[in-house]
Amino acid sequence: MRYGSLILEKKEYVYLKRILNVSGYAGDFETQNSLQKLSEELKEAQVVDNENMPIDIIRFNSKVSLVFQNGLEKTLQLVIPTDRDVKKHKISILAPMGAALIGYAEGDTIIWDFPGGKHHLKIAGVNQEETVKGLNLVI
Repeated sequence: MRYGSLILEKKEYVYLKRILNVSGYAGDFETQNSLQKLSEELKEAQVVDNENMPIDIIRFNSKVSLVFQNGLEKTLQLVIPTDRDVKKHKISILAPMGAALIGYAEGDTIIWDFPGGKHHLKIAGVNQEETVKGLNLVI
């Protein structure tokens, strides 16, 4: 891990903690496990102000280029749950893949238990899109 722990922007961290505390949000066992692992990682996360966020950290609205252990390459965008759109490669922070990526940096390798089994992912690139304004969203 490039920075030693997850790095999250302060408002995004608060938003994540709020949605993870909503009991029974995830309907299936695998998603629940991913969200539990993310909750554990958040306990050790570095929380920083927006102006101090490194540019290579995956955060809300980041476009991420991934290389899977089988060589497959994929680009997706990490979004808040209401903005998810599989056809446009926009995945929710609450999806197992979203939970696996948030807070990691370009160049990091992630080992994560997905519904299809344990996978190794290399973060090949991170591009920042406009961040979510306000994050005073009703959950």
